[in-house]
Amino acid sequence: MPSRVIVNADDFGLSEHTNAVILRAFHSGLISSATAMANMPAFKAACALAQQPALRGRIGLHFNLTYGRPLSAPIRELAQFCSPGGEFNLGLSRTCLHLSRKARLAVEQELIAQWQQCLDQGLMPSHLDSHQHVHNIWPIGEIVARFAAREGVPVRLARNLGRNLNPAKRLFKTLFNRRLRQLAGVTADFVCTPVDLRDGLAPAHGVLEIVAHPSALGSHDFGDAYLASGESLQALLEQRLKGVPRVGYAACGVIKPY
Repeated sequence: MPSRVIVNADDFGLSEHTNAVILRAFHSGLISSATAMANMPAFKAACALAQQPALRGRIGLHFNLTYGRPLSAPIRELAQFCSPGGEFNLGLSRTCLHLSRKARLAVEQELIAQWQQCLDQGLMPSHLDSHQHVHNIWPIGEIVARFAAREGVPVRLARNLGRNLNPAKRLFKTLFNRRLRQLAGVTADFVCTPVDLRDGLAPAHGVLEIVAHPSALGSHDFGDAYLASGESLQALLEQRLKGVPRVGYAACGVIKPY
């Protein structure tokens, strides 16, 4: 059984409906953390909600390179990342190991812009992860991890629990997570989805992050995008992690910025 669990809801700020579900999930004690999308329509509303006591200090940045419009100009000119109309349309292979200097600078500038958007709305992100796991692409992950270290916040590891991780994928994730730790320092020990938890893969020790996308399931319950329709995330957490404290990323420790 892990010593602590971070139940993180991705996509805060995506829409007013998503905000409402995440807010209710915080107040019910279902989740203990969330990450916000700085270029989405309901982001400003999410930042206002983040000032509530139940959410304060528990909202990170959900770095986005795949949905909506960028907040910075240079990345719009790169066909690897954007459509001719300036919308995100990521064309990189997930196995990409190298980006040109121009591309690296554009990704970093967009990350800075999204981070600054948080600060401008009074939100100091508690940690960093990414929409559709784009920071699991090796060169993007290095950019994100270096930035996280400079800002003194943790970064999410690549998912390292799951029955669908074949030997090659498991080796890649082991090496990639080792690199993230070298660059960023403090983070959780394990990352999984609710399906992995349902499959009985909770670790025997350490800090576990569960990547969640909660949905309303009746008036007092929650489902999740990873789970089957009608399946309760709340019941799953109680069954598999009963008594394990739910914490935010601040519980992992503080990284001293450069």
